[in-house]
Amino acid sequence: MARSLLLLHSSAGRYGADLQLLTLVAGLDRSRFDPLVVLPERGQLAEPLEEAGAEVVLVPRLAIMRRAERGPRGMAMVMRKLREADRVLLPLAREREVALVHSNTSVILSGLRVARKLSLPHLMHVRELYPHTPVLWQLLRRGLMQADRLACVSRAVARQFPDASKAFVLYDGLPRSPRRAGRAEARAALGLEADRFVVALLGRVSDWKGQDVLARALAERALTDIGAVGLIVGDPWPGSEGPLRNLEALHTELGLRDRLRRLGFVDDVETVLGAADAVAVPSTRPDPFPNSALEAAAAGVPVVASAHGGLPEMLRDGETGLLVQPGDHVALAKALRELADDPARARRMGEAAAADVARRFPRERLLARVHETYEDLL
Repeated sequence: MARSLLLLHSSAGRYGADLQLLTLVAGLDRSRFDPLVVLPERGQLAEPLEEAGAEVVLVPRLAIMRRAERGPRGMAMVMRKLREADRVLLPLAREREVALVHSNTSVILSGLRVARKLSLPHLMHVRELYPHTPVLWQLLRRGLMQADRLACVSRAVARQFPDASKAFVLYDGLPRSPRRAGRAEARAALGLEADRFVVALLGRVSDWKGQDVLARALAERALTDIGAVGLIVGDPWPGSEGPLRNLEALHTELGLRDRLRRLGFVDDVETVLGAADAVAVPSTRPDPFPNSALEAAAAGVPVVASAHGGLPEMLRDGETGLLVQPGDHVALAKALRELADDPARARRMGEAAAADVARRFPRERLLARVHETYEDLL
């Protein structure tokens, strides 16, 4: 008989961690595990989860640690949400005879609460790299360490728990196998000129994902001389539009005009990758293991990324991608110009990346390890 799993997730979009949850739900062995997924809203994620066979329950007051809620007032709000979520989650878990709790990101606090109150095993998926400010990090770490297992999406993430035997590396698997749409058709669909060098940046617009770094790189002579175009693919977190406003102001200040184009969220990633000559991942803070880089590499698009976080674990500098100093827009511009000037090298790098990523990060390996961890915890 299949055992019931309570899977909690902090968002309902179609970005990296969301797609990883969908991959997991779709690949679960239903003869062993029956997923019950808790989301804070339906968003774009609930329907595909249901189509994959999961029951989805909405808990709008799910306790999630947002950056804006890390002060004393924010913590008081989080505590209220914990109590309110308890009133839904505890009866639900008892009624469905939940056997295991899986928090799909470590910013979810409600999962640990349910697991502790009902004496259930708890798997915490750590997809975050936290700033190691002494007091805040000690509090966060103390909470995370109460989980029975800490599945870390990269070695960079796992290094946050150097003395914790319960922490292990569980690389994300490819959530889908994107193929690049035909170049001419993709560029026509996005209104891009056929002869421009185009670089795409996919992901949430935020204060650390590096959209501003790409904008400044486009203003460097190395890229202005060839009229390079940047595509910003993604939206900001709802309620956190400040970084987008800053990017728009920078766009005007640098005089980029149509050389920096914002597409918003685009689910048809194959068209974006087909139109792009390269993908940039210029995160200014260490990025744990970005799916945008994983998917671009899998599709054979050369990736230029910041040399920190989990990115050096994914890409080999000069072989399957190019790694540059974080926050250095001049270095980013130089690396992109190198690819523009040597299309044959760019093509070889993309082909090498596609083969390497397919071998090292298949979804089947992720699913096998998750099933093994569930069985071990149970």
